[in-house]
Amino acid sequence: MKTGFVLLMIISAVLMFAATGSAQKNVTDNATDNVTDSAVAILKDAQNNTVGFATFSEDEFGLVRIQVLVRGLEPGMHGIHIHENANCTAPSFTSAGGHYNPLGREHGLANPRGPHAGDLPNLIVGYDGTGYMDVVTNFATLSPGQTTLFPDNGTALVIHADPDNQMTNPAGNSGDRVACGVIEKA
Repeated sequence: MKTGFVLLMIISAVLMFAATGSAQKNVTDNATDNVTDSAVAILKDAQNNTVGFATFSEDEFGLVRIQVLVRGLEPGMHGIHIHENANCTAPSFTSAGGHYNPLGREHGLANPRGPHAGDLPNLIVGYDGTGYMDVVTNFATLSPGQTTLFPDNGTALVIHADPDNQMTNPAGNSGDRVACGVIEKA
């Protein structure tokens, strides 16, 4: 079962990157580069099992597309955030630090004083334990700059046990960290 899931993840990653590459090639043929950078994160649970992966790609306008595929999580909504350290030491993943917040804002996509650069919508996991998320953010970038996902200490993608209420500091009451993956340049 694990081998099948890992194979499915690899095939899905190849397809996502192939689609990104195709878009880049088509646009490059027209003398415009649509994708400026890309990154990946392999998500592991507290027992160091691979439970998913994420891809990150940035377009020419600075928008970052994040695609996440997971399995083996509890059904329901889960907070998912980019955290401030490229460190995913199990079992608690507290080594990833707090939410990535280089601009010093408050937590939550619905917070008038927010959001953190690492705040994302909730991840929905189905009854079969699988979930997929495809979002675009302009709060963080893969390019150099103040909100780059590649600062000196790096960043990580963390999935929480509970949904994020998108308002409450510091993490929207999203509960324990159940999966973590270091964000690395592809």
